[in-house]
Amino acid sequence: MSSKRSLCQWAPPTNSSQSQLKLYNSLTRSKEIFVPQNGNKVSWYSCGPTVYDTSHMGHARSYISFDILRRILQDYFKYDVTYCMNITDLDDKIIKRARQNKLFTDFKNTEQQLAAVLDVVKSAMEQFDKKLNSETDPAKLDMMKKIQVTAEQATADIQKVVGDSSSTPDQVRLAQQNLLENVKSPLSEWLDQKYGSDVTDNEIFYDLPKHFEAEFFADMESLNILPPDVLTRVTEYVPEIVKYIEKIIENGFAYEANGSVYFMSSKFNQDERHFYAKLVPEAFGDADALQEGEGDLTVAKDVLSEKRSPTDFALWKMSKAGEPSWESPWGKGRPGWHIECSAMASIILGDSIDIHTGGYDLKFPHHDNELAQAEAFYGHSHWVRYFLHSGHLTINGMKMSKSLKNFTTIREALEKYTATQIRFAYLLHSWKDTLDYSPNTMEIALTYEKSFKEFFLNMKSILRQLPSHGREMHRKWGDMEAQLNQKLENCKEEVHTALCDSVDTRSALECMKEMMTHTNIYVKDKQMSKQLADYMLIRNISAYLTDMLKIFGTIESDMSIGFAQKLNAEGNTEEVVMPFLDCVADFRKAIRKNAAVKKDVESLRLCDELRDDVLPYLGVRMEDIDNDTTAIKLVDKEILIKEREENATAKEQERLAKEAQRAKAAAAKEAKDAQRKIPPSELFVSQTAKYSKFDDKGLPTHDADGKELSKSQLKKLQKLYDAQAKLHNEFLKEIKEN
Repeated sequence: MSSKRSLCQWAPPTNSSQSQLKLYNSLTRSKEIFVPQNGNKVSWYSCGPTVYDTSHMGHARSYISFDILRRILQDYFKYDVTYCMNITDLDDKIIKRARQNKLFTDFKNTEQQLAAVLDVVKSAMEQFDKKLNSETDPAKLDMMKKIQVTAEQATADIQKVVGDSSSTPDQVRLAQQNLLENVKSPLSEWLDQKYGSDVTDNEIFYDLPKHFEAEFFADMESLNILPPDVLTRVTEYVPEIVKYIEKIIENGFAYEANGSVYFMSSKFNQDERHFYAKLVPEAFGDADALQEGEGDLTVAKDVLSEKRSPTDFALWKMSKAGEPSWESPWGKGRPGWHIECSAMASIILGDSIDIHTGGYDLKFPHHDNELAQAEAFYGHSHWVRYFLHSGHLTINGMKMSKSLKNFTTIREALEKYTATQIRFAYLLHSWKDTLDYSPNTMEIALTYEKSFKEFFLNMKSILRQLPSHGREMHRKWGDMEAQLNQKLENCKEEVHTALCDSVDTRSALECMKEMMTHTNIYVKDKQMSKQLADYMLIRNISAYLTDMLKIFGTIESDMSIGFAQKLNAEGNTEEVVMPFLDCVADFRKAIRKNAAVKKDVESLRLCDELRDDVLPYLGVRMEDIDNDTTAIKLVDKEILIKEREENATAKEQERLAKEAQRAKAAAAKEAKDAQRKIPPSELFVSQTAKYSKFDDKGLPTHDADGKELSKSQLKKLQKLYDAQAKLHNEFLKEIKEN
């Protein structure tokens, strides 16, 4: 008997090392391999907005960029992300804006003598002028000068109305309201300085941020930005923030002074476990940046008298009159700006966070102070492992500023472009670098969007014409299929490499666009050779590109391929209507073939009218590829109507151009005919300003001064005479023949 055989020896296949995700880490200012601390779970904290005004494209720079990063980490790299964002609904800017709005509205609605109003406006403008004269920032100075000019004009207007004896009370009242609106900014500032401490209505400090928070989230939804998994508001965490501060004091890194609490940055930096200003070490001691971080309502000289060191910063602020307040061990007050993020992020995500994101301008002092506070609280030096900062946003190459009249809100941008188009613009730029929002930038984004849309429409049209079930769906692959499939595999690898390289979406999109080009060439070659394209290969390519765009957030729906059409009660619009449209296309094709044989012009015209004038208004684009093939594409009705109008305009311009060309040719012919009618003997005799004597044939012999013409002049004139004689003889011959 033969001995029992054992399994043959098996060796695992060798595999090239796959790219690892690297992220540009502001803590090291270089790309670092991303290693989450807890397996596949990723804790992520993102600095949210201070909700005191309408969100603008600078906000969108951060939130769209981080939405793209978040989607790619959780949907492409398959990390289990917990995304926490804060809302700063308690801040010096909010307090000041809320008070100013209330005081201005109360002043405007109070019945008072015009002279009293003008006195107040005068005082406000005098204070404003002093501020203007000390301003050094060119952009702010320009804006302030414009406010000054507008205020002066409004003041002159009301004085003119008052000085006119025929002015009615309503005209005076209207001029007064116009004046107040034009001096709103300087007047609100003056009113707040004079009466801000008298404000006792705490509701205004809640109503303002509540309004702009709702507006912010509406804007985020319009931009297709995913909501955070956890949202923290400062006003809801004040007791927890107080306890957090107490712990920092207990650890020896903060102290109380006159009801406020300050962080000792120098002592923290001297501790061997810690390092202050990790993100921007060169900014340590920057007095201007530190003061800006303390808030608009903090008076530098008052605070400096309380601080042990100029580099210390506030954890808790004693509330003054006209400010909201909470109870604390140090008296009534409110949290400083920086402490809110340290405390709330720690409460939700723990003692060490994988990723922290925010705008580039928050690096110092805000994020550096966050790090210091949290690490002073926990007694270690790794509160944040990866700090990611989005780049700046410029408008046409310039800083966005109201004074430059290039300040663009998110809602204004969405009136001009779709959320998808704006997202394409962000995808085509590195998330950490400056993005210039300009017509040129958006034109490139629109081109990419159009390329993808047209590709998906074409591929869906082709797939509908191919066998999609059973054995007929599968055909033997040739070299073209093998080569295209290899290009797909290469594309996937290149996209993966790009996304591993600190989420380089621009390079990824370029690879995807190149894949579309390869696919279009394959389809065209198949059509030219009268062969069928491979159904599954086309579908796999289309599905891959669609899945990537879904991950990037440019496609919102769950459609398997391409950009979504609206869903109705019966389900997917495309699945519902396409069978009917196919029937219409087949019927129209039969009519056209029959009409072509019978030379039935009217039927052909009606078929064209259905394609060009009826279906576009139903959101259907019908394209006659050849006599046997018709492509049907569902496209937004507004786009098709616009295309139709543009085509009509182009045709009309073409018609007018041809008409002008015909008119020009007719005029030239008429001029030529008029010239031919002239007998050669009459060609020169009318030119008495040039010639004074002629021979018997009508040729000039002397110039206007009576001087005899030279031989060379006579020779030139003879040539003209002979040419005219030839033309005239041709003219006479044509008349005789006709």
